[in-house]
Amino acid sequence: MSTSQLRALRGATTASANTREAISEAVAELLDALVERNSLEGSQLLSVTFSVTADLDAIFPAAIARHRQGWDGVALLDCQQMAVAGDLPRCIRLLAHAWLEQQQPVRHAYLRDAARLRPDLAG
Repeated sequence: MSTSQLRALRGATTASANTREAISEAVAELLDALVERNSLEGSQLLSVTFSVTADLDAIFPAAIARHRQGWDGVALLDCQQMAVAGDLPRCIRLLAHAWLEQQQPVRHAYLRDAARLRPDLAG
């Protein structure tokens, strides 16, 4: 009997530049970390919402995630992060909803300069 629960996963990273390559690299690294830390398969993911700071507009993060193997059924959405003075530049955040076993701990992923946003979860 499965004891899966719908759980929320958070993560963030930064891109080194506002280019397709830099954003793609950062998003792939962030998704790889989230998948690895939570032993996820695409079939477990319900949705992923990405938000980016206004200084990133070279490519949609969801366009990168859409090409991941097994992610055809994952609902993906991009939006712009609320602009706040002093916010971390070139930041990509995500909120994912996934079916995980009830006893499985949720492991968030805060990488690169975004680790300072949540030092308690960056490890």
